Amino acid sequence: MTTQIIIGLLVGVLVGTGVGIALSYTFLKKAITKNSLNIQKEAEALMKKSVEDAELVKKERILQAKEKFLQLKSEHEALVNEKNQQIASAENRIKQKENTLNQKMEDLNRKNNENNQLRDNLNKQLASAEAKNAELDKQTAIQKEKLESIAGLTSQQAKEQLMNLMEDEARSQAMVLTNDIIEEAKASAMMEAKKVVIKTIQRTGVEVALENSVSVFNIDNEEIKGRIIGREGRNIRTLENLTGVDVIIDDTPDAILLSSFDPVRREIARLSLEKLVTDGRIHPARIEEVVAKTKKQIEQEILEIGKRTCIDLGIFNMSNELMRLVGKMRYRSSYGQNLLQHSKEVANLAATMAAELGLNPKIAKRAGLLHDIGKVPDTEPDLPHAVFGAQLAEQYKERAEIVNAIGSHHDEQKMNSLYAPIVQVCDAISGARPGARREVVEAYIKRLNDLENIALTYQGVNKTYAIQAGRELRVIVGADKISDEQASEISFELSKKIQNEMTYPGQIKITVIRETRSVNYAR
Repeated sequence: MTTQIIIGLLVGVLVGTGVGIALSYTFLKKAITKNSLNIQKEAEALMKKSVEDAELVKKERILQAKEKFLQLKSEHEALVNEKNQQIASAENRIKQKENTLNQKMEDLNRKNNENNQLRDNLNKQLASAEAKNAELDKQTAIQKEKLESIAGLTSQQAKEQLMNLMEDEARSQAMVLTNDIIEEAKASAMMEAKKVVIKTIQRTGVEVALENSVSVFNIDNEEIKGRIIGREGRNIRTLENLTGVDVIIDDTPDAILLSSFDPVRREIARLSLEKLVTDGRIHPARIEEVVAKTKKQIEQEILEIGKRTCIDLGIFNMSNELMRLVGKMRYRSSYGQNLLQHSKEVANLAATMAAELGLNPKIAKRAGLLHDIGKVPDTEPDLPHAVFGAQLAEQYKERAEIVNAIGSHHDEQKMNSLYAPIVQVCDAISGARPGARREVVEAYIKRLNDLENIALTYQGVNKTYAIQAGRELRVIVGADKISDEQASEISFELSKKIQNEMTYPGQIKITVIRETRSVNYAR
């Protein structure tokens, strides 16, 4: 019974559901159909409105096109009218020019006719003048023949005599005028030159620096003299052999004399002694070490002196080698005059004189400083010092005016610029100052240099030193190249050569030193 009820209920539910679905479908279909009709009506209304709007736009476009056409047509007609007016104006101008040209052509034709008439008149006058000239030439020839017969000279001869007379007179007058001009120029030039020289000397006043051949080394007590001499004189002999300086230890209190013609050697010996005395260790090995270090120190000081000198004079861009040679002048003398002081004085004189003459004072100062650079070479060339100095300046890229001034300041070369005579004159002014030079000292130093150079010509000679004021020549030879017999032979031959080739007072002692050293190191 229960099952039947459930089945009945299910059937009822299913039938109800089916009826509901059928009713819903019917209502939906009716609603969709109604909406479709509404949409179709709206679409037809929209299409109709669109067609009406398109017609309106079409009419507006047509009206705008007609207006644009009318506007362009009006502008074109205005342009055509303007062009027509321009053409008409141009035609009027052309007609006016044509009338002007016609008038000018008529004037030109009239002038041509007048010119033809003038030319005919000129031709007639020219023919008449030629006839008169022919008659005049005929009369002149007759008169010329009469004059030649009276004077006994042809016209050519008379012309030559007149020209010779005028030429002689003109030359005489020119000679007189030239002599007057030359004399006046000489007088004025002499006066101006004296003014320039006097101004230069007055503006450049320096002290005269003289060099001696003896230096004094002061000591604190007499005991140091014995230590410097050493056992059996070993220390003093070592110092003299290494420096080439004659060390004089006598009864002079608290002083040791260092004698040498070479200031560099004296300075090396003085500084070496100062270091040895300060250090207290004085023996041959220590002396060798100190002398070697002092030589290096002197070389550095020479370069510093050269640089400082150039800076003081305002000279720049000079090579280090030239500055080293400038510094080396500090230890060189010329006729007893310190060479560096002399060169600085010449540089200042030359700069002042160049400024007075309107030239470049820097070039003149540079040439004045370097003019004696050939006196301090590392090697002794077979050339005058002026020529060798010019070669050094050219080698280190100095200007041509400076090279010529150096090479020609003693007239060994031709002067090519105004700086050359300026340097020559300033060199003479510096050397001519009262007490500036001593000829005897220069001759003495030259004799000692020649003495050393003669010994250096022998093979195997390492060093030569002229000491004892030139009364002794010490020659140091290499033990590996020269034997004892050869050393004696060199001493004998050298004495004969000096005796034959040199002039000297008294006698000269030649000492050849040959020593063998064996050096090893314990490591």
